[in-house]
Amino acid sequence: MPQSTPYVHRRPFALAVLFGALLLSLLVVPPAAADDGPGTPAGWTARPAGGGSAGEDARPYVYLEGTPGTVLQDRLSVTNPARTPLTVRLRGDGPAGPWFRFAADTVTVPARTRADVPFALAVPRDAVPGGVAGEILTVGGGEERRVPVRVRVGGPTLAALTVEDVEVSGRTIRYALVNRGNAPLRPRLSVRAEGAFGTLLDRQARPLPLELAPGRRVELTEPWPDAPALDSVTVRLRVTAEGGARDEAAASAAYVPPAPVTGAGLLALGVLAVLGARAYRRGRSRTGTSAAAATAPAPGPDKQPAEEERHLETAGAES
Repeated sequence: MPQSTPYVHRRPFALAVLFGALLLSLLVVPPAAADDGPGTPAGWTARPAGGGSAGEDARPYVYLEGTPGTVLQDRLSVTNPARTPLTVRLRGDGPAGPWFRFAADTVTVPARTRADVPFALAVPRDAVPGGVAGEILTVGGGEERRVPVRVRVGGPTLAALTVEDVEVSGRTIRYALVNRGNAPLRPRLSVRAEGAFGTLLDRQARPLPLELAPGRRVELTEPWPDAPALDSVTVRLRVTAEGGARDEAAASAAYVPPAPVTGAGLLALGVLAVLGARAYRRGRSRTGTSAAAATAPAPGPDKQPAEEERHLETAGAES
């Protein structure tokens, strides 16, 4: 006669396995998925308005374009999926941060709602044409979101560059560059020095390792390790940049040994003095001749020389 004892013992074991599997399935379910519950809202987003609710076809950043003095407008989309309201604070950040304008610095978004928040960007009247980057910083629920904003400022571009305050001191040439236009510049510099006996320095134009922002002034130095020990020199600097910007300036200096010189040094110093004296005399001679010619009065047509008048007076006395 068959025994049914094994079947009776399997059934409680199968029930235990099913119960354990059900318990494990309940344990792995995240509690947040079942109920948002009260507290700080989480999972909220901020992005440029215009995309779908799930983020499809959303713009990666806000793009605005205008001329100086204009006010540009757009919208920011804040999505709150939680069951409690979300309060966010808004402000501009980055180079274009001061240009942002909000109707309210704080916005409350109801639960399970997406709100489009309008904002404006005022381009200053003195804004430089070109691209400017910025961000809208939104802070809420202890978290922050950043929305990139790119601004294109239109208008004519003016490239203007000057070189100023050139000074030659020992083995160093000092000068200053000033960007007087409204466009960033990458200047190039060439240096040339002339002495009493010819060219002492000739450096071809080369790019300087800097970008000069509009309105910026920077003081620079140019080394001259092989400067002369005895000479009278004129150093000329020439700067150029893209957009046709160019300028040049010069400075003179006399190199004299600090100790008394003898022999060849004294001879060279004498030659420099003679050359300078000759140039000075030539200038004085030309100036004196021109001044004498300009100040000497011309005789009138009816005026007779004084000697002839005296002769006539003597002849009348004898008669």
